[in-house]
Amino acid sequence: MSEGAAKDPLHGMTLKAILEDLVERHGWEGLAESVPVRCFEHYPSLGSSLHFLRRTPWARTKVEKLYLRDQRWLQRKAQREKQEPK
Repeated sequence: MSEGAAKDPLHGMTLKAILEDLVERHGWEGLAESVPVRCFEHYPSLGSSLHFLRRTPWARTKVEKLYLRDQRWLQRKAQREKQEPK
């Protein structure tokens, strides 16, 4: 594995997979609250959102940051559940 790939937490993740995960977890309405862009607010679809995000770097960055924040939260949650006594 190259050094650049090791430092990139999104290495190997497609934008489509990221967006599908966020929509599953938050729904389109929740996603629109976190990243207020028109493609999430009005008649959202996976295709139109991917088209927009691939051409709009600032929006893609916000979506990627939201995904990474979710992943960190899920990791912390799993660690807490592992440490809780039964």
